[in-house]
Amino acid sequence: MNLRELIRAGHGDIKADLVITNGNLINVASAEIYPAEVAIKGGYIVAIGDVDHCKGPDTQYHNAEGRYLAPGMIDGHLHVECSKLSVSSFADLVVPYGTTSIVSGLDQILVVSGLEGVRHFLDEANAGPMTIHWGAPCKTPYTMPRSTVNHYFSPDDHRETHEWPECIGIWETVREFIQEEDDDVIEALEIARKNKLPVFGCSPMCKGSKLAGYASAGIRLDHESYEVTEALEKLRNGMFILIRESSISHFLEENIQLATKLTPKASHRISFCTDDVVATDVLKRGHIDNMVRMAIREGVPPMEAIQMATINSAVACQIDQKVGLIAPGRQADILLVDSPETFNVKQVIAKGRFVAQDLKMLTPVERPVRPKFLTETMKVAPVLPEDLQVRADADAVKVLSMNMSLDVPFVRNRRDAVLRAANGVVLPDTEQDVLYVTVVERYGKTTNKPVAFVSGFGLKYGAMATSTAPDDNNIVCIGTNPEDMAAAVNWVIEKGGGQVFVRDGKPEVGLELPIGGIVSDIDPVEMAKKEDALDAAARDAGCQLEWPFMNMFVLSITAIPEYAITDIGAVDCIGLKTFDPILENV
Repeated sequence: MNLRELIRAGHGDIKADLVITNGNLINVASAEIYPAEVAIKGGYIVAIGDVDHCKGPDTQYHNAEGRYLAPGMIDGHLHVECSKLSVSSFADLVVPYGTTSIVSGLDQILVVSGLEGVRHFLDEANAGPMTIHWGAPCKTPYTMPRSTVNHYFSPDDHRETHEWPECIGIWETVREFIQEEDDDVIEALEIARKNKLPVFGCSPMCKGSKLAGYASAGIRLDHESYEVTEALEKLRNGMFILIRESSISHFLEENIQLATKLTPKASHRISFCTDDVVATDVLKRGHIDNMVRMAIREGVPPMEAIQMATINSAVACQIDQKVGLIAPGRQADILLVDSPETFNVKQVIAKGRFVAQDLKMLTPVERPVRPKFLTETMKVAPVLPEDLQVRADADAVKVLSMNMSLDVPFVRNRRDAVLRAANGVVLPDTEQDVLYVTVVERYGKTTNKPVAFVSGFGLKYGAMATSTAPDDNNIVCIGTNPEDMAAAVNWVIEKGGGQVFVRDGKPEVGLELPIGGIVSDIDPVEMAKKEDALDAAARDAGCQLEWPFMNMFVLSITAIPEYAITDIGAVDCIGLKTFDPILENV
């Protein structure tokens, strides 16, 4: 609908397509709950309260039967591709739980397939029930030093894409880029300032002078607080706070203390995001609706918890003129819930249409035809076991192994270990839990396949590999021996992308990810089964991490301290430089 038609529909000169009757409106703008009707025309809300003037002979009616009408919820920061589900499959997963909007940079398909891939995913979302509010990534990849990807998002890309109607700001502005005054990122922020677009941040464990410098860049919000004191300092420095509760990172109970204890009068500056979720987790706990219920259990009043999931996120991202509340002129994303206190979603209206009921889609989202530039992205030759070895000229060496922290999700700290070498090859040691880890560059731009060491996975046999691996989506593989690692990497290459667990050279469980090598059009329930099977295979081999494959696929993120590995080698994330994992001969 154009603006004139919306105005006329609000006046009642054009009659509504749908009127919801007998509902109790959760008005997150006025913080009230009261009986009201809602009139919808052309996918937009045009009137609330008394809407008799909008009713016509062709208007359809839906009796809410006393249920509560809440705005469709917003995930304020989400890498949708990390779910391994396509946009349509992800919509099938989360829309039934009431998530009708996500804020995403689509950065993972961007590094694989460039602007063409992003445009394909945005068009896919536009045709379906879930809205993507797109943040143009500050640059890609986010790695420092820069790893190899197919597409490097540049200031020229910002100049082009800021004109896209879906673009709402600059996304995932990694603190290190600001700290080091990265030329491309500074230029992108200057372009954003000229275009009056907000800048969204990413600054884990950022405090003191580093935070002051970061905030001075005009960062509007941040989703990366590991402790409530960190979140409080960011709030005091003018940032909106997105509390994250992902499948692997559970920070809501910690950071919700901003609203319950430390700064309850500032709850309007707090909103929710998940960042990275998988189907297995969502089907068990829910999505943003789960965060609402968690917040209520922690003592947040129901109205404030619902505001955090809706209008607060919209205001933080400056999209409240589009979504986040049930009011005229907004997209008709409306949830029918049982009560504000329990907040169980019963029915979902998205873009003016009933799309889900009782946590199931009424009709699965239609998948688009996938072009070859999305399905033929593996440009790397098969590897050999001897390609995946660490060599030394001594019988034993002292090595630095990236050790998975048991206290903070994702974080890798330092562990020194002494490993035996045979015939010039340093051997992994399952008794010490020091395994090989490699990243194989898969875009055909280099022959990079460095090998380093990782601890904390606990595998006693086999290897596991993935090609969905932010921030560059090269192939990451962990293993107890080079033979199984080569078999795992080659399976991923052969399938055009995926995840696999290999034992004795043979795949025990595999998940094919043919779209960009990172996602699939698979049904979410089937995806959950595959995820369970993959993680179970890793656990059978000795891994005690809650999410083995998720913990593996973040090993190449250099924005997470203290160590990482990309296709250019093992990375010191504090010093922002590569290092030799062999420290000395013993």
